[in-house]
Amino acid sequence: MTYEHILITRQGPVGIITLNRPEALNALNHALTSELSAAAGVLDDDGEIAAIIVTGSDRAFAAGADIKEIKDKSFAEVYEEQFITATWEGIARLRKPTIAAVSGHAIGGGCELALMCDIIIASETARFSLPETTIGIIPGAGGTQRLTRLVGKAVAMDMILSGRVLTAEEAVPMGLISRVAPAGTHLVEAIALANHIAVSSRPIVRLAKEAVNKAYETHLQEGLYVERRLLYSTFALDDRREGMNAFAEKRRPQFHNR
Repeated sequence: MTYEHILITRQGPVGIITLNRPEALNALNHALTSELSAAAGVLDDDGEIAAIIVTGSDRAFAAGADIKEIKDKSFAEVYEEQFITATWEGIARLRKPTIAAVSGHAIGGGCELALMCDIIIASETARFSLPETTIGIIPGAGGTQRLTRLVGKAVAMDMILSGRVLTAEEAVPMGLISRVAPAGTHLVEAIALANHIAVSSRPIVRLAKEAVNKAYETHLQEGLYVERRLLYSTFALDDRREGMNAFAEKRRPQFHNR
């Protein structure tokens, strides 16, 4: 497939999607989010790809939804076309590990897009904000839900009601992001992490991702039940046997992703 607003590259087992609307600071219009969702699905189905990175430019990961595109829409229009749900949520539904490599502005929908990924690695120049209330709307791509689950009610309220901007350094102890990288190295670090994940058994990584997401989505007892069932299911995999045998024999495992 060819894309107008994103770039797709592959580095071994790592698929990289780069948002590419530099003239609009990667503002997320319908065309871009449709391409992003489609490309992410292709990489998720690609047997050669073990992890997926979403990134932008050094100046901006993504400067939110494209306001020029949506400012004149009516309730009926956004409801009928399932604005956001129809295209944006594709990243959140991927089975493979996803990493957001963020530099510069991650504003509104850009912040929410990063939150849809499993891990966020941010340049020290990254800035995160959800300023939707300042222009008469509210976050609608998971910001009120995912952010609150990560940083707690007080910080989420502060960011969403006041438009507070978090630096990368502030975001780490709050649990919003995983790591801060020196300026210009965030993508390099994300690729290194993706390659490290790619060494492990892919079905087992998917099971682990499913278990963590269940903790994020449900109460403790239900999460423990799911975790236990997923653990038991690893005993049906050749890779589980290989991993344990390799540990016992003090050698590096040779996984075959089955």
